[in-house]
Amino acid sequence: MSYEVIVIGGNFAGLSAAMQLTRARRRVLLVDAGAPRNRFSLASHGFLGQDGRAPVAIMGEGKRQLSLYPNITLRDGKVSRAQKEGDEFVVTIEGGGEERAARLILATGVSDTLPDILGLRERWGRSALHCPYCHGYEVSGGELGILANHPHSAHSAMMIPDWGATTFFTQVLFEPDEEQLARLTARGVRIERSPVVELLGDSPKLQAVRLADGRTVPLDAIFVAPKTAMASPIAEQLGCAFDDGPFGPVIRTGENKETSVKGIFAAGDAASSMHNATLASASGVLAGVHCHQSMVIPPAG
Repeated sequence: MSYEVIVIGGNFAGLSAAMQLTRARRRVLLVDAGAPRNRFSLASHGFLGQDGRAPVAIMGEGKRQLSLYPNITLRDGKVSRAQKEGDEFVVTIEGGGEERAARLILATGVSDTLPDILGLRERWGRSALHCPYCHGYEVSGGELGILANHPHSAHSAMMIPDWGATTFFTQVLFEPDEEQLARLTARGVRIERSPVVELLGDSPKLQAVRLADGRTVPLDAIFVAPKTAMASPIAEQLGCAFDDGPFGPVIRTGENKETSVKGIFAAGDAASSMHNATLASASGVLAGVHCHQSMVIPPAG
């Protein structure tokens, strides 16, 4: 085998996993398709030591630091197929042949499917946002909305008033129950039952939303949790088990980040329902450390 570990995905999780293994002096290949989920955001926030830096800059610096180690190879490319052959994993890279390793780390990420609302897609990551902890401070003090598109939307709406005056748009999909309504009212959240049909303003900025009944509601930013899907078919090809998350499937892992397939570890958004730069990086560290230990410590029994 040319490599001991192949890491698929070069975002925060994959780079963090590769760093642990590289510093453990293992022969590592990191393959990055170059289409990270956070490519639509101008800056990453709440990431200690990196607050306000562009995600592409953070990843670029991570790759630069990794490249200083002699035992890692960084490859740009898309992994189109992976399979197990005996004790090895065989990875096919589009236009780049096959590579083999004893272990795999999947940091393949997820893709987002947004509600089909005019003007939403072009504002994604700018004034249409997914996480108040990641972007709330930057829009704080303004008129904020939250678009109900999943069962936990009302819970999310209870958080938003800490950043600004909040309107909860039920979209005629997720009407708050009596307890939720009482809590939202106590938090000063306005309930709007006419669906949002269009986002208005000089994109990527947001000035207002148009409702199905013709009214407009002034807004500076709107929060929406997109539905997610695996950004890569590799985990499914390898037979990894999945769990149903609140927004879409996630790769099932144990506390050591190993999947249901021995020798394959997973980290980042593909393996967690909580999506955050710090958490993605931390999960990559755990995957890298446990992957290394799996090569050193024989399994119990």
